[in-house]
Amino acid sequence: MTTETLTIVISAIGIVLTLGTSLFAAGAWMVRRIDDRIDAVDEKLSTRIDAVDEKLSSRIDAVAADVTDLKNSVARLEGPPRHLLTASR
Repeated sequence: MTTETLTIVISAIGIVLTLGTSLFAAGAWMVRRIDDRIDAVDEKLSTRIDAVDEKLSSRIDAVAADVTDLKNSVARLEGPPRHLLTASR
């Protein structure tokens, strides 16, 4: 191999390695940025879901209390038959 050919081959290898390293660094930066955005969205969604969960839990508890009161009221109305003494003549 001549000196010129060897220089061109080494230069080409250097350029390919430099571009590869740059692309790898850019890819790593993009992945890190996307991860940060996903974490921010995940945190925001978690906060909203927790708020909705709290709200629904309180509503469900209120409905459960109302249903319990309703069941007690119906049981009092229907209750067991009264044992009254009646004259059977």
